[in-house]
Amino acid sequence: MKMNIMFDEQQVMMKALDISGNHVMCFDLKENRVYDLHGKAMFGNNVGIEVCYTYIHPEDRERFRTFIERLSNGTDMVADCHYRWDYNYTGQGEPDWHDMYGRAIAEYEDGKPVNIIATLTDETDVKQKEREVEQLSERYKSIFENSIIGMSFYSPDGWLIDANQIMRQICHFDSDTSDEFFSKVNLYDMMPFNEVLDRVHPEDYWACSLSIIPEREMRVFLEISVHPIYDGNGKLMYISVTANDVTEERNMYLNVIENDARMKQMNEAIKNYEAELRYMLEASKMQTWRISLERDTLEFYNGLNTVVRSFCLKQLQQIFVDQENELVKALSNPSEALKKPLVYVGQMYPVVTQSSTENQWVQINCIPEFDEHGKLLGAFGVWRNINDLMRKQDQLRSETKRARESGQMKTVFLANMTHEIRTPINAIVGFSEVLSLLTTEEEKKEIIQIIKNNCDMLLRLINDILTVSSLESGHMDIKSVEVDFAKAFNELFESLRPRVQEPGVEFVKDNPYTTLSIKADVERVSQVITNFVTNAVKYTHQGYIKLGYRTETRTINDMPRDGLYVYCEDTGDGVSLESQSKIFDRFYKVNDYVQGTGLGLSICKAFTDACHGDIGVISEGKGKGSMFWMWIPLSL
Repeated sequence: MKMNIMFDEQQVMMKALDISGNHVMCFDLKENRVYDLHGKAMFGNNVGIEVCYTYIHPEDRERFRTFIERLSNGTDMVADCHYRWDYNYTGQGEPDWHDMYGRAIAEYEDGKPVNIIATLTDETDVKQKEREVEQLSERYKSIFENSIIGMSFYSPDGWLIDANQIMRQICHFDSDTSDEFFSKVNLYDMMPFNEVLDRVHPEDYWACSLSIIPEREMRVFLEISVHPIYDGNGKLMYISVTANDVTEERNMYLNVIENDARMKQMNEAIKNYEAELRYMLEASKMQTWRISLERDTLEFYNGLNTVVRSFCLKQLQQIFVDQENELVKALSNPSEALKKPLVYVGQMYPVVTQSSTENQWVQINCIPEFDEHGKLLGAFGVWRNINDLMRKQDQLRSETKRARESGQMKTVFLANMTHEIRTPINAIVGFSEVLSLLTTEEEKKEIIQIIKNNCDMLLRLINDILTVSSLESGHMDIKSVEVDFAKAFNELFESLRPRVQEPGVEFVKDNPYTTLSIKADVERVSQVITNFVTNAVKYTHQGYIKLGYRTETRTINDMPRDGLYVYCEDTGDGVSLESQSKIFDRFYKVNDYVQGTGLGLSICKAFTDACHGDIGVISEGKGKGSMFWMWIPLSL
């Protein structure tokens, strides 16, 4: 009978290891040998410890050796270690390095370590994804900083997030990274945005005007564009502001108007005709040009007759940026290249208007010109500045990239959700099979509790999925009912008590009322409280978890409004300052190694927003505990 029980326990252990997907190996300190206990993460057989060291990356070998020695000499009983392991056991060809996480425990006999049992996890895919995310972030930053126009991004509530180099130069920032004035002034409070932007649902805005900001000694003519960026659910994510200094262009335009007036005095009829043509060309950002083979010239015109720039044909190719373009190469022999109509789209040096030092995207149309005998005389046509069009195409590519990333995020979510659902299902199935093998009521009770906990976990996951599905459709039902919240809170607290299983953690209740009649969506409020407590349980291993509520009056639109304030305070790991700004984002997780989907807090925020309430977290940083809170308006 005893042998059967030992065999059953071994089966339970092996099933648990299969579910976890980890590998286990043993360092036999008496024999100086290493062999696998479960899986084949190392060799599939036993080898000497020194041979084992040869499979460790040279840069990690000394750290790994110290890790083993500290367990071997009794300095540590349990230890963790990260290192790279060569999966190419043949020793031929290139090494196959994998990022491994190891946790080991020393087994003692007569007070001395005799074995080291190590559990190994392969984190190669996780590390690779982290590197890919870093590369993608660097690529975006490079595009943003190297834009040819000033760009900045603001949060939905109007606070500056980032600005590229051109925008920092235009606005005279204090430094190359930040500016005290613009960091403290809200977008919705600045002229002219305070008059044209709706704080609740801002729309596209474009203007070209004189911008004066005395605090930054700014007095420039700017072409300004505001574009709110919404997600697929119509939620405002960012506000993009672009600016282009057009002071020189404006001065040139004023000079043209002045010259037009003087010419009009000389010949009104001719001037009117050419002014109309010039206006049309300028509005279209176009100019005319002509090539004469006989005179060996290329001339750019302003209007019909005014030559603004002239080149000899030997210089023809030099005005183009892309010297490898087939059409540009063909221009080395203009007599052949210009015999048929041509269209060129590419970049040209700013040699014509010279209003900017930046290269100009142009579209050039060319028509050959023949005499009455069919002899090629040259060519003429128009060229058009299409910088704005190329910028729009860049914006389109950026939006396309953002949409692609959104799709990738959903794919990652589905993969993560599949894993999260499989975990409790595997536990339920595995322990259900184990249940029939147990003989004592105490063991059965413990296994049944584990199955129940995983059933609750699975139910929460499904509820989160259903809630996110309703949010994707842009709708969240709020069903307010009359309820004695003091009684409902006590019942909810008692239902959550079994989740606090850490022996060193106290579950504290703060219910200041014996009865409290309110009208609210109690199911949604309970869902928020449950998410708060679930997160606190994950990250609190010592101290207390305190759950409470109270009524609180806040001023909304200059009017006092009664509301319900709930909170969950803990002495757990806390939340870093960097994570606090993203903690309520969908799919965001503070610790990827802690089980969860990253949906709970985003669902809490969605409910709070639907109630026109507020939600937040208070934490001094990692290891200093945290308090999550929510306030929603209600009718007492």
